[in-house]
Amino acid sequence: MRILFTIPHFFNPEGGGKYGSLRKDPRPRIAALTLSLTSLRQLYDRPQWMIDTARRTTILANEAQGYKVDIIICTTKNFHLLPQILLPSGFFQHCPTEAEPKLLGFECHRVLKENLGNYDYYCYLEDDLVLHDPWFFVKLSWFTSQAGNGSVLQPNRYECAPGGSKVLKCYIDGDLRPDVTSRFQNIEERRELVGRVMGQKILFCRTLNPHSGCFFLNAEQMEYWSSRPYFLDRDCSFVGPLESAATLGIMKTFRVYKPAPPHANFLEIQHFGTSYLSLIGNQIKHSDGDGA
Repeated sequence: MRILFTIPHFFNPEGGGKYGSLRKDPRPRIAALTLSLTSLRQLYDRPQWMIDTARRTTILANEAQGYKVDIIICTTKNFHLLPQILLPSGFFQHCPTEAEPKLLGFECHRVLKENLGNYDYYCYLEDDLVLHDPWFFVKLSWFTSQAGNGSVLQPNRYECAPGGSKVLKCYIDGDLRPDVTSRFQNIEERRELVGRVMGQKILFCRTLNPHSGCFFLNAEQMEYWSSRPYFLDRDCSFVGPLESAATLGIMKTFRVYKPAPPHANFLEIQHFGTSYLSLIGNQIKHSDGDGA
């Protein structure tokens, strides 16, 4: 399986601090991008190895999945931290652009379209997202085989806190008000799907918040989306340009599902840091599991 990951990356310490890419200290952004890139190679690149203790040698592992990974990072002008990402040469490709910073994600869409016919999966990741699931693409392929190419499964985004915190893990993209997405999707169309995986019944629901900061399309889905008249129209009408680049195009084109809360970790992706977790107990009430 050939997989192309595209990542928009921007950093401007004079930007005012609303997003992680606009804060003074570059170290969290460097750590986030380094971890994101490393995880992609560790999970999906080849070769991987196992130590054969008896023979004191290594043998190949995970050959059955047979992935091949390419990573392209899109930047604009000199607003990036790539020289400080201390990874081997060839770990990723750099695609410099002159795009407006907030529209950088759409440059990733352009790169994806330019590579049609070369990959089995076409992926978009914000630069602070980290995958941990080696079976991620197996699950996506299984879902599409059940639901069809008109349906896209998005992962649930989560944050983790250090041990001792009251909330150790929390999924951060709960429902939006219905009117926020009703212009772009009809969640009543095939509202729920149920599948059985390894004896477990899994519920997938159309979501009022399809945003995950990422998307993962198979070759047929990418070709179909890129043929739509609105592809690359740079429409930013879903929340803002960053959210629109990650989510609006697929929401217009496909039925978007997420694993329901009881099965949220069936497909998930980590958001680096604790910026959302820190809101719990402050702007966000914590129910302590009692339904309050």
